[in-house]
This record gives sequence, structure tokens and C-alpha cells, in this order.
Amino acid sequence: MAVEAAKWRDALGVLGFATYTVAGSGPVDVTVPGLAIDAPEGPTAPEVERALAVADLVVVENLCSLPLNPAAAAVVGAVLADRPAVLHHHDLPWQRPRFVDHPAPPDDPCWRHVTINELSRRQLAERGIRATTVYNSFEVPPVGPGTGHGGSGSRTDPARSARDVLGVGPHDRLVLQPTRALARKNVAGGLAAAAQLGATFWLLGPAEDGYDAELRRLVAGAPCPVVLGMPGPAVGIDDCYLACDVVALPSTWEGFGNPSLESVTHRRPLVIGPYPVARELASFGFDWFGLDDIGRLDAWLDRPDDGLLERNLAVARAHFSLDGLPGRIAAVLPDR
Repeated sequence: MAVEAAKWRDALGVLGFATYTVAGSGPVDVTVPGLAIDAPEGPTAPEVERALAVADLVVVENLCSLPLNPAAAAVVGAVLADRPAVLHHHDLPWQRPRFVDHPAPPDDPCWRHVTINELSRRQLAERGIRATTVYNSFEVPPVGPGTGHGGSGSRTDPARSARDVLGVGPHDRLVLQPTRALARKNVAGGLAAAAQLGATFWLLGPAEDGYDAELRRLVAGAPCPVVLGMPGPAVGIDDCYLACDVVALPSTWEGFGNPSLESVTHRRPLVIGPYPVARELASFGFDWFGLDDIGRLDAWLDRPDDGLLERNLAVARAHFSLDGLPGRIAAVLPDR
């Protein structure tokens, strides 16, 4: 979410806004501790009013969407009454089992609601809230010959070093799941896909939400070699994508699932789970591999077809390019 917020901030800058950030903690311009997810109590209205006093437009990133800090959401909603604001919804309460009975986000005639998928837009409409979908956006490299999968020859030095650190040879298969470990990320599905491909399984993120014991159990009984975490400070996320042969996103639920598009922009094949928004994204024309389609992916890895990767890249450029984000945002901004 922080990455997408930064992209919005940059796009608003392109549109001529001078921007500043307000949050409960972190490298932001204004800190209001009560806004933090784990704050013992919410902020006061005067604190929020002072933080937003000079703003002509406020973009609220998920605070009033997922009820992780309801006290802060209530105060921010009250302060923004009758003021131009965009509520950018990455998640909605009923999309998480523990919040299923929580009410819909607040609404106001001066606000615009933006969702990151059509499913959420429709669900808000069912609850009387009009929203517009603005999909997450990505830096999409040029489409062209000579830039495809290419095996180990297409890897950066850090990517090759990452494979060395992980103990994966240049001709061995490596499946990267660039997610955290929690129930809806379906680590078991990623492990099964890697095993069917005869690959090493690489899970990038840590266990969260009490998933530690289950992750230990899965790793102990894994049907394939497993490596966990980043291989070192010199290796970035781009290097991780370029180090792997396949990206896995086997999730049962994602609000968007950025690895789906990041696999495309890094020219890697994707094995994807059955979460609803995955079907929505695939409908744009992406050629991805389902968890029940590992045989086709196995054959593709034996004889890679860079045409598949380039076609996926063309779809991403047409519909999800960061270059078009300022225009997509401009179309939904409220009057100031």
C-alpha cells in the first residue's frame, strides 16, 4: 500500500499539486501518532485539523477502508466532512473474515471513492457508495525483441549472486513467491507448484498474523527445497524477480496482487491462484498459468516462448502503465 501511495503522490505532483504526507509514523512530512495502526488511542480532531490545515485536497489511503484503527478513521472522517477528499480503498471490511460485519466506509458529497478493482467498486455500489476503479500502476519497460526470459543470461549480477547465495545452480529452476506468509497467501499452493516443476521454492516475506507455526510445519514437510527471506542487503526486489524462473502468487484472496503485474514487467511467467481479482486482471488478456495448469508451465520452461512474455507486457503497457496514472487520477478528482 505504501508503494501505491507513493505512486499517487508522484502522479499528483505531475498534475501540479504540491504534496505532503501525514501518518502515524515513518518517513513522512507530518507525524500524528494517533493515526498509527497500533496506536493505543486515536488522534484528537484538533491534531488532525492542524495536520491538514493547508491541504486543498486530502487523499486517504485505506484508513477509512479497513478498520485497523477505527478511532482514527472516525476522527479523520469527521474532520474531512464537507472538504474535498479522495478515499483510496485498497481493502474493504467484509473482504476479511475478522471484519465481515463491520459497516461500509463513511461517505460525504464532497468526497470521491476510488477502488483498486471492479469487485470492490461493485460491492461499494451495493451499499450505496459510488466509486471509480483506478487499478494499481507499474513502470512497464519497452516491448521488443531480445528482452525476454532468456534464462541465466538475462540476469543481473546481483540476481546471479542471489542464486549463488540460495544454493540454486544456473540451470536449476527457482520459483519465487514474493509475499508474506499468512493463510490467504496459500504457501502450500506455492510449494506444490514448485514441487511439480522440480524447482526450489523461495518465499520472500515473513510469517504474520500468527502463521509462524504453520509455516514451520509446511517447510518441515515440503516436497521440494525451500529457502526463506532476502539473501542479503545488496539484493533488491528487482534482483529477486530476475533471479527466479517463475513467479508464484497462489493466493486465495488479494485486493490486487502486485506480483501479478510485477512478474509481467520483469518478464517472468506467473503461476497464479484462484482469487477473484486475479480473474478480473486476467480478463485484460494476460496469459498466466493456473495452479491446475502446471504441466503447461513445465513445458513452457523447457522451451520458453518469449512471445508470451512480450504479449503480457503489451497488455500491461496498455492498461496498467505508470505513465497513464496522472490522467486516471485527474478523471476522478473532486472539485476543489
